[in-house]
Amino acid sequence: MQYKKIILPNGLRIVIEEIPYVQSVSIGVWIQAGSRNEQPELKGISHFIEHMVFKGTGRRSARDIAEEIDNVGGQLNAFTGKECTCYYAKVLNSHMELAFDILSDMLFCSEFSDLEIDKEKNVICEEINMYEDTPEEIVHDIYASNVFKHHPLGFPVLGDLETVMTIKRSDILEYLRENYRPDNTVISVAGNVKYKDIEKLALKYFSDWGDRDNKSISTAAPSLTFECNIKQKDTEQVHFCLGFKGLDQKDQKLYSFLALNNLLGGGMSSRLFQRVREELGLVYSIYSYPSTYRDVGLMTIYAGTSASQLERVIETITGELKDLKKNGVTAEELLRVKEQMKGNFILSMEGTGSRMSSMGKSELLLGKIFTQQETLDNIDAVNMESLSEMIERIINFENMAVTVLGSVNEGVKTIPGMMV
Repeated sequence: MQYKKIILPNGLRIVIEEIPYVQSVSIGVWIQAGSRNEQPELKGISHFIEHMVFKGTGRRSARDIAEEIDNVGGQLNAFTGKECTCYYAKVLNSHMELAFDILSDMLFCSEFSDLEIDKEKNVICEEINMYEDTPEEIVHDIYASNVFKHHPLGFPVLGDLETVMTIKRSDILEYLRENYRPDNTVISVAGNVKYKDIEKLALKYFSDWGDRDNKSISTAAPSLTFECNIKQKDTEQVHFCLGFKGLDQKDQKLYSFLALNNLLGGGMSSRLFQRVREELGLVYSIYSYPSTYRDVGLMTIYAGTSASQLERVIETITGELKDLKKNGVTAEELLRVKEQMKGNFILSMEGTGSRMSSMGKSELLLGKIFTQQETLDNIDAVNMESLSEMIERIINFENMAVTVLGSVNEGVKTIPGMMV
């Protein structure tokens, strides 16, 4: 597997992987701007802009944008995260110029009319309301806002009803000037393409994108708050997140951290799934997940259960964590976790979309691209010593955050006492 990286005079980075045995090409425009870059009074503006660029340009209506991609059997979409926004397309390689044309048109020539802005405010408010009605989803946002208190990493990507309704066209244009810059962007391309063809298309459609701006875009590293927070909500189940300080994206021990996550709650064979669901039958859903940002990270465990079983579920989880700290892992567990990680990684990289995504995110956030072999080698390098060190580093009951959402009974007051 060979990657090529091109840097245009305006600072825009293009990363390309030729995959000659497929017929498709996936193209992603990755911008290092997300909810972390927002001011409190404009929470949700990153996601709002992501919606608005699909609403029409000087050359294309919203319907035209949708039809031109649909007419060639392609896909066009976008997403907003905490630290980046991505606009991407997947088409047959014979239509890759159309994808470049549409993506550049959306980014540079969107009209952001007041009429469309007002319409989209209502759409996004309905999206927020839908999300609020999904407690197993919203609990993660509440948890993040508690842990990253008063820091943009704790802002919900969607924003909230109050801030979304205040967004104006001038706010959008100012945010674009500050964040949608070529030196703050990576275009990632994977598929049946030739390097020289992509370079020509990038120059044709993106070389006029402003001048390089060396203005630094940054927010201070967050301080983490570890406490128990309970939010009452009329739900059938009680949902909770329990978490510890994790690792940032560039930490040298990242793969040991990821291995710990898989061991705890990364699949149906994980310790928590087997103990809490399969053996005790206390939950339907339980899992863990890592969150890694440029200067901080979290390890989080989620579960949903009935209010009457909440204490027992948390006691069981903390009991498993204590056992892990006391007795460590077996050689068999270590081997299984590493094989699981390698298998998941290889299977995830079989499509052009996933390979485009891996390259784009890695170049944007880490400044380099890891080959598949380098990733597999990093997984193989995890050993008993490094995993044991990670267990001691991460599982710290004195710094554990708990967020509980649901119809919680009085017994939940004993939760803080379960933390040690």
